[in-house]
Amino acid sequence: MWTGLTALLSHWRRRPVQLAMLLLGLSLATALWSGVQAINTEARASYDRAAVILGQDQLAQLMREDGAPMNQQVFVTLRRAGWLVSPVIDGEMRFGDVRLRVLGIDPLTVPPQAQQVDVAAGGGLLPFITTPGVFYADPETAARLAGQATPPVRVAEGLPPGTVITDIGQAQALLGAKDEISRLLLWPDQPMDRASLRVAAPGLILREPSETGDLARLTDSFHLNLTAFGFLAFAVGLFIVHSAIGLAFEQRRPVFRTLRALGLPARVLILLLITELLVFALVAGLVGVALGYLVASALLPDVAATLRGLYGADVPGTLSIRPAWWAAGLAIAVIGTLVAAAQGLWRVWRLPLLAPAQPRAWARASERALRAQGVAAMVLLLAGAGIAQLGSGLVAGFVLLASLLLGAALALPLVLTGILVLGRRLARGPLAEWFWADTRQQLPGLSLALMALLLALAANVGVGTMVSSFRLSFTGWLDQRLASELYVTARTEAEATAMHDWLAPRSDAVLPVWNIEGQVAGHVAAIYGVADHATYRDNWPLLSALPQVWDRIATGEGALINEQLSRRQGLGLGDQITLPGGWRASIVGVYSDYGNPMGQVIIGIDTLAARYPKVSRLRYAIRVAPDKSAALAAGLRAEFGLPAQNVIDQAGIKAFALKVFERTFSVTAALSVLTLGVAGLAMFASLMTLSGMRRPQLAPVWAMGLTRRHLAWLELWRGLLLAALTMLAALPVGIGLAFVLLAVVNVEAFGWRLPMHLFPGDWVRLGVLALLAAGLAVAVPAWRLARFSPSDLLKVFANER
Repeated sequence: MWTGLTALLSHWRRRPVQLAMLLLGLSLATALWSGVQAINTEARASYDRAAVILGQDQLAQLMREDGAPMNQQVFVTLRRAGWLVSPVIDGEMRFGDVRLRVLGIDPLTVPPQAQQVDVAAGGGLLPFITTPGVFYADPETAARLAGQATPPVRVAEGLPPGTVITDIGQAQALLGAKDEISRLLLWPDQPMDRASLRVAAPGLILREPSETGDLARLTDSFHLNLTAFGFLAFAVGLFIVHSAIGLAFEQRRPVFRTLRALGLPARVLILLLITELLVFALVAGLVGVALGYLVASALLPDVAATLRGLYGADVPGTLSIRPAWWAAGLAIAVIGTLVAAAQGLWRVWRLPLLAPAQPRAWARASERALRAQGVAAMVLLLAGAGIAQLGSGLVAGFVLLASLLLGAALALPLVLTGILVLGRRLARGPLAEWFWADTRQQLPGLSLALMALLLALAANVGVGTMVSSFRLSFTGWLDQRLASELYVTARTEAEATAMHDWLAPRSDAVLPVWNIEGQVAGHVAAIYGVADHATYRDNWPLLSALPQVWDRIATGEGALINEQLSRRQGLGLGDQITLPGGWRASIVGVYSDYGNPMGQVIIGIDTLAARYPKVSRLRYAIRVAPDKSAALAAGLRAEFGLPAQNVIDQAGIKAFALKVFERTFSVTAALSVLTLGVAGLAMFASLMTLSGMRRPQLAPVWAMGLTRRHLAWLELWRGLLLAALTMLAALPVGIGLAFVLLAVVNVEAFGWRLPMHLFPGDWVRLGVLALLAAGLAVAVPAWRLARFSPSDLLKVFANER
């Protein structure tokens, strides 16, 4: 057995470049996969910390049905009625440029399951409950708060980023919510003789504990997108592995025959090959996981910014080393290697003992195999069409994407074969005819690399089209939504009233931007009020509306809903919707709301104030001549002492929104570039391996008078031709991918649909990049061909072939 293993490994000693390509391809594939999984694991660990905070995964809670705050007298009433409850206030505020989620607790009544900070060990109860109070935060948040005007900050491990815990009285003062609480935590063991909830607190509902946090559910689509992209990158990398292993098996067929003839059983030979592959997989997997850690560390800050900007999810910008994704990275490397080698191992198992000693020409693919591949491609594409017509849901969308990409990849060799056959028929002269025929002969050996290149190019076209379409739509949408010149936030309602009176004679309009949050159609939604003003009539981006829509809103007869709520609940014009407080309104319009995963409702400002008298009235949009907005903003800050972040101009909001947008898609852009690089490496690996096998085809042409330099140039043009044809084939696949992303996946994941725009200029740049990658991949094999010694070429005629 040891002799057999030594004989097998001698192949890699003679071909170190082929071994390097195998290990490098598997390492890069594992790196991209494990890097994405590391990012997802870190984010989900953060969600888990958020889900267990204050025992939310173990304790039931009491809250108002509409999610609005309640008076803390309810806590007193329930305690007197025999309920073991503890009050919590939950709100957000800023200290400088740091946004915090502030949780106020009552340390005397909080259940043990919710005691995430040790008040006694942190200095005692008195400093915690008396002014200025104490903030408990995780190390990262504590570091961000250094130098800010906050209560004393103490570090508590295990808290989610961006969250602080303090006494409920101190939190009420900081949040401007005197005598208000957000919810009540229930102790697990309640007295049997307590009063009925319907009698003691009829306006409250019981919410059972949830093991999965709301953020985890909200961001599932984002992480599924990342996982799909990571898997695509891994699949492209496996093409390198499959190509290298397959060619190595073909080259070692004489060795396999000899070992079998010397008495080595087939099962032992297979065992030795699997052992060899497992060693390579573990070595490459370890390197890949380490590289994946570096990739994840580089991309995680952008992912954290995306999750914070789109979903309000605070994820740490640093990566923790977790055994789970290290083990998963090694496992996927081993599984991927075995999958890539499965076909070759099956051929070795079925290898007849008296098979010819010469290696089967890799370049001669059987017509039966090509037809079978064509049938498989057709089946996948038809399955994708069926899913597009009948399927629904996010998983169906990704299955559709997989069917489209895999079907197109399998169909590529047939398409290229047809083009090369046509080129040969149209060729004039023996050299041109040989060039087309020889290119077709090389196609089977390069097909895997070209399929990898097709996937990478299609992914770049599809994702690039989606991102560019989103950018174009998003900027136009911002111009409509952000029509006002200034947006102002007061610190108290008294200040808001004074500010309104001061602004009225100095501006064209002072428009309230007031909202509450509550349950709408079973989900938390924001309910906004709008004034009856031309700003909304002329600019608001409506997708569909009834006649006199704004008159109906102004008179309180109807409501607008965003596209997300409309699609999620199947609501349309004329339908009735129940709003917090139990009253109903008729839907008179649906508007676009890109970048927002939550439902949203708009009603008239007078209706909002009448239905929800406790609505916060601190924010206003100011209409003023553009050339006067800077002076007005400066006057506001001087008159009321407002901090900079409380007076924001339109350009500032747009710049911030576009910055979040760019960071949102920087991860997919980076993965696209990495995937294209791996595809280029796959082509390089195949060409390097095939270059040593092509002497029998090239020697006769050289002997008939074609110089080695001329042959090298033909090799270069052949590689560029195949890359260009692959790019042309990738265009329709990429456009189809973009359509599925925009019309299916994006709708299922986020609840809105974007119009698709085409960007030929981007395709030209990608085509140039693809040709450059192909040129670099073929340059080294062509250079080696140009430096072949005549004696090496003459030896071809000395050997029996």
